[in-house]
Amino acid sequence: MKYPKEYLEEIKSRLKVSTVVSKFVAIKKRGKEFVGLSPFKNEKTPSFTINDEKGFYHCFSTGEHGNIFDFLMKTQNLKFGEAVRSLASQAGLQPYRFTKQDEQKEKEWNIYTEIYSTYIEKYKKKITSPNNINKNVLDYLKKRDLDKKSIEEFNLGYVPFDSNTFLELKNQFKEKNLQDSGLFYLDERKNVYVDRFRGRLIFPIHSLTGKPIAVGGRIIEDSKKIAKYINSPETNFFKKGNNLYNLNKARKISNKYDEVYLVEGYMDVIRLYNNQILNCVANLGTALTNKQILLLGQFFSEIIICFDGDDSGYKAALRAAENSLKFLQPEKQISFLFLPNGEDPDSFVENKGAEHFLMYSKENKIQIHKFIFNHYLNNSKKTPTDLAMIEKKLSNLANSIFDTVVKKYVLGFFLDQLSNFLPAKNNFTQKNYRINKAKSLEITKNIYKETQKFSSIEIKEFSLLYIILNNLDFFYHRLDLLDDLTFFSHENKILFELVEQFLKNGDYNNINIDKKFLENINRFATVKHIVKKNDEDHSKISDIFDDIKKDLKTYGLELRIQELESKFAEDFNQTTFDEIRKLKKEQNIN
Repeated sequence: MKYPKEYLEEIKSRLKVSTVVSKFVAIKKRGKEFVGLSPFKNEKTPSFTINDEKGFYHCFSTGEHGNIFDFLMKTQNLKFGEAVRSLASQAGLQPYRFTKQDEQKEKEWNIYTEIYSTYIEKYKKKITSPNNINKNVLDYLKKRDLDKKSIEEFNLGYVPFDSNTFLELKNQFKEKNLQDSGLFYLDERKNVYVDRFRGRLIFPIHSLTGKPIAVGGRIIEDSKKIAKYINSPETNFFKKGNNLYNLNKARKISNKYDEVYLVEGYMDVIRLYNNQILNCVANLGTALTNKQILLLGQFFSEIIICFDGDDSGYKAALRAAENSLKFLQPEKQISFLFLPNGEDPDSFVENKGAEHFLMYSKENKIQIHKFIFNHYLNNSKKTPTDLAMIEKKLSNLANSIFDTVVKKYVLGFFLDQLSNFLPAKNNFTQKNYRINKAKSLEITKNIYKETQKFSSIEIKEFSLLYIILNNLDFFYHRLDLLDDLTFFSHENKILFELVEQFLKNGDYNNINIDKKFLENINRFATVKHIVKKNDEDHSKISDIFDDIKKDLKTYGLELRIQELESKFAEDFNQTTFDEIRKLKKEQNIN
């Protein structure tokens, strides 16, 4: 049985060719295309190109050409069905099972989109035909600068109050299908079906593949009794939180833009689009959803959320930020752009122009983690209890981030910023046992001789302990940095475990350390001068700490490998050999 064309198109619309290919071929962007070495033959000069806009790859050295399905079949030796299932999973779609229910749903989908196409085309004619246009509608179109080009580009229409479309469409479609479309509702008093969008300018909403699936409606004659904007109700084929206005157009040019502007309204999109800011979409009158963020992330590297410059716009942005933070990835970014109070993208571009909007965006957008931090800090009295509550809130938000690497740095940013409000930083060794920096040549020689008593690993362990003891406040908030830390000398291991326990208990001011042992750490830690120089830079301290930690891990791997190799020389055990290979691979990665 054949897969429905719409299902295959949906997969292709959700996945860039470059996204699929990059999992198997190293590619680099060059202009509008990507290039790489051919996966079909050995070559030194790249002849393999990818065009996301047109949806194909082409190999100039072999003549191979095709779409994402062809690529998987030819390079991974998959059958067509296997390629479809693999790519559907990658695109976040349910597998198509060819059951009667699937076939029925496909049939209903085609009817559903046909109803919407017919409806939209009918009412588009109401504002493109001079004989049919209502004066109030004409005045509104002129006021909002909606010309024929805008109407044609976005398939805008107008539904008159005296619409009788339900009766007209009953000649072409079944009554149940018309009911299920959401375009009509039953007036129980009169027992007739009424057009949901009568008296409104309509904005068609399309699927990723360009099929109409819903409409939004704006009342022409403002009334306090009637909602200014409404959307189609949710149906089997339309979920507001799963779709974005104009994404069907924006995704096609995503190879030209790294960022996309996410705005609130239909008119914001149309104004930006008409001013050649084509990379713009709007959410559909709902709070920003996980699905919408993930959907945009499939096509763009940065999402710039630009809501209206008023209190409600700010509150919506904050909700969006707290909900979206968890989806941050190393190669993805979410930013916020706040326009002057009372402005929205539509009015801003109308008054200032597209060039000014883009410049304003470049200079004023703020990354999501900084926006969240600034919000909570600016809305607090900065008392100890306020700051404690902020730390708890921000830590919870940071820990919700799925990507562990991003989580580490966002949490580090929050805690580092909050540390500026702490009292004088606890400098354990300086407070108790500061060593005089000025040393004679003779003393220096003696220190060098004494270092010969310690192995290079012990010296590295002294350095780690020195960093911890001189940054107790920092490590109290970043206990995660102490995870998987191994000491090999007995005394250093005991001291580390003691310090770690006090840090976990929050009682690190009462650590009691042998004076002679502490002097050894202060004298022989090779990083002490670098640490003192970067005393205020926690990011730098963290990097130094990580580097030494990696050295200790590498040393531990070497010891374990030597032990296993000695064992393997005696028993030739396959399990031992496999473990050696695994550790050597880990050693290379580390």
